[in-house]
Amino acid sequence: MSRAFVKEIDDVRELALPERPISAAPNRVTPRGARLINEAVAALEQELAGTTNEYAMAPLQRELRYWRARQASMQMVKPDPAPTAVGFGTQVTIRRGTTESKITVVGEDEADPKVGLIAWTAPIARALEGAVAGDVVEFDMGGRAQTITVVAIARAATES
Repeated sequence: MSRAFVKEIDDVRELALPERPISAAPNRVTPRGARLINEAVAALEQELAGTTNEYAMAPLQRELRYWRARQASMQMVKPDPAPTAVGFGTQVTIRRGTTESKITVVGEDEADPKVGLIAWTAPIARALEGAVAGDVVEFDMGGRAQTITVVAIARAATES
């Protein structure tokens, strides 16, 4: 077999990137999450339109397939305007020990724990689901139980 044929096969293999995994959970999104997904699709389509290098296109095409799948499966959940319990689209003030923090329960693609945006599928969001202000929730953090007090619940600012 000619070496040229082997190189051609190697080139094709380099372009075949593994697909990004897609969660099996329903793709619940806030209005903000829907906007972010739509913006990601539009930006990738625009970037691909200006790209001719097939090696540069491969990762862009993979990303576009992921975001189009997420766009097609979006389930918009309008947050309760006056929530009384922790749920999707709520901002929750919690206390762990002497530290208070705010977390917002959002869709998986919108999640950014560093800024307090927690996916509704995350263990802490699941543990707090349905809790009301004043409730104390036991949360398992790596084999050690931690007590979390729900201080306050409000509608999340997920429109922007």
